[in-house]
Amino acid sequence: MDAGKAQNVAKELDAYAHWFVAPDPRSGGHFLALTLFAESSSTARVARDTTSVFLRGAVADETVYDARLAVSELVGNVVNHAVPDRPLTRPGGSRRIDVTFKLYPKWLFVGVADEDSTPPLLPMGDMYSPELAGELAEAVLPDSGRGLMIAQRVATAVWWTPGEQGGKTVWCRFDLDDGAEYGPV
Repeated sequence: MDAGKAQNVAKELDAYAHWFVAPDPRSGGHFLALTLFAESSSTARVARDTTSVFLRGAVADETVYDARLAVSELVGNVVNHAVPDRPLTRPGGSRRIDVTFKLYPKWLFVGVADEDSTPPLLPMGDMYSPELAGELAEAVLPDSGRGLMIAQRVATAVWWTPGEQGGKTVWCRFDLDDGAEYGPV
């Protein structure tokens, strides 16, 4: 990426990175939306840091760490793999990533949306004998799909929804302990 395009991406990031934190009086929840661009070198860091700031003091530290990891992996998937659907591409434009947080007394929902409507896929992996897998664990790791597998391990549930006009959102749900850790955001 040349310097001029990098400056434009930085300006777009500054212009579009925004926070909307407002309690939803009907649900007792809090909401945050963040828009990032895949071409920025700080996209993953901003997503992780925003996750920490939004959740700090509102949920258990373990949930903050798990949500940070899931967001980092899902945003990384967009940066590394998402190719925008043709109607969503803009000449010279950046690939948009929308991160949504919905915090309720019993649940945290995190959505990472991109402009690629291709469904996310878990790696199939090859079949190895248990003895071989134990001795050569690093050799049986798949080449892709680890980010989604990590998100599935740390979240209570992971799924995806298609976007109304293209693209998709990958969602993670984290169950909170009866809202005991929930506090003001």
